[in-house]
Amino acid sequence: MKHEKINQLQRRRRRQRVRNRVKRDSVRPRMSVFRSLKHIYVQIIDDENGKTLASASTADKEVRAAVGYGGNCQAAQAVGKAIAQRALAAGINQIAFDRREYRYHGRVAALADAARDAGLDLGAKRAEAEPPPKEEPKKGKKQK
Repeated sequence: MKHEKINQLQRRRRRQRVRNRVKRDSVRPRMSVFRSLKHIYVQIIDDENGKTLASASTADKEVRAAVGYGGNCQAAQAVGKAIAQRALAAGINQIAFDRREYRYHGRVAALADAARDAGLDLGAKRAEAEPPPKEEPKKGKKQK
């Protein structure tokens, strides 16, 4: 298999694994993110009825006018604020975050944090890992 095909297969498996985990463990609507090079798209989906409840992207006229280029963290923050406002207007307070195959890093993390700061309940914010404490040498043994 070519390397590109292997990457596509791994991406598809990762996407399904994350989505199935979100669907299985949550009764909340799912906020799904799609990231391209130029834009970022997000929609809140009710999986029980198969309906999209709210959506926002950098391709929307409102967000595009405020941001300009849609492929950076500032654009993702603007989309996060927009989706939070639209969800709250629709009466949705709690959602489950579906990051798909993307790592919770960069634009995806900026979008989630902006939505959380604007009032949506995504769960607890991921704390930054503290470095482990350095071990002090034990007394009584010689150091080489």
